Amino acid sequence: MEKLHFGVVGLGQRGHGLLKTVSMVKQAEIVAVCDLYQDRVEEGIRVVEKERGNTPKGYLSFEEMLCDPSVDTVLIATPWDEHIRMAIESMKAHKITASEIGGAYDVEECWELIRTYEETKTPIMFMENCCFDSFELLSTTLARLDFLGDIVYCHGCYSHDLRDEVLGGNVNRHYRLKNYRKRNCENYPTHEIGPIAKLLDINRGNRFTKLVSYVSKAVGLESFETDERNPDKRLIGQRFAQGDIVTTMIQCANGEVVTIRLDTTLPKYYSREFMVRGTKGLCSQEGNMVLLDPKNNPHEFFSPELVYGKYLNNANDYHQYLPELWKNISPEEQAAGHGGMDYLMMKTFVETALKGEELPIDVYDMATWASISVLSEASIALGGNSVVFPDFTKGKWISRERKDVTPLIDHILD
Repeated sequence: MEKLHFGVVGLGQRGHGLLKTVSMVKQAEIVAVCDLYQDRVEEGIRVVEKERGNTPKGYLSFEEMLCDPSVDTVLIATPWDEHIRMAIESMKAHKITASEIGGAYDVEECWELIRTYEETKTPIMFMENCCFDSFELLSTTLARLDFLGDIVYCHGCYSHDLRDEVLGGNVNRHYRLKNYRKRNCENYPTHEIGPIAKLLDINRGNRFTKLVSYVSKAVGLESFETDERNPDKRLIGQRFAQGDIVTTMIQCANGEVVTIRLDTTLPKYYSREFMVRGTKGLCSQEGNMVLLDPKNNPHEFFSPELVYGKYLNNANDYHQYLPELWKNISPEEQAAGHGGMDYLMMKTFVETALKGEELPIDVYDMATWASISVLSEASIALGGNSVVFPDFTKGKWISRERKDVTPLIDHILD
């Protein structure tokens, strides 16, 4: 094939934005759009017409869109609870599949996802855009070059004040509201865990072995209900199951410890807090800081004024360790979603699928990362007991070769 012909299902906020992202990729064409709501379908058609000039077919039924022979690739951007089901149906229909992120609701559905892939061999990629962000890729490169030494600990966070979005669920037909009312778990783990899992070679020489989650009380949304920024005053008095802060600790087979945190219902700036700690240094997204081989007194408190090791915050130092795709990105591509990482993710997916090569975030990654939600839900329900992490590779993690999301700086690595 010279192009992928997309059918995009789910045209809410995320799906609407992805129409523009896909349209930026020359080797991709959107031939169909699908949503339960007619107005969203009509708006999706208008977006594609504006961005690329062609008029895609509009569907209100996912099953009907799957039967369209002009669609060879399905992009799933529906509510979280539909991702795995639709990915399974898409693979059974032998459509190249790209699934947006989110947590699972049942471990068995993750196993069914694996079984479907192994039976159909239909290419599928989990579209975790943060794996393509510049700082996470810089940190991975430094780890691969042994600048950080033996990796011991990683941390990530989804810190995003979503109080108005959650409480606007009925107004905006958004799925988060129902989840926050009914579930209590790490409901959105993949922004944090995805880049960490790739750096630690999870499912490819390493694996997660057990997990434990602790949760705070749920008062953030309730206190926001009377705020003037609440878009739906009908929710005043509503109680929520979802705790405000969920902290999850994961043990790895190779000895590393990972912590991730969900933080979406209290006032705070957006941050993912990506951090890697090794015997030779650290990378910390907070402050955009890389610290290598510190020579000062390690007992001193850190301050930006201290010369404490070597920092890669000089533009030239930083640039040389970035993958080629970040060195050559244009302003238009950077504007195509989340500072450029959406475009780089989509471009990588399209180019890799067209070449018939192994997709960089595969079905085993999808099952592993998404299952954190249901595993954390179980741990919380058990009062903070640890739960065993399933091995979705069924032992193949021991011998599977490393697969980074993009070629790193080969001339340096060689």
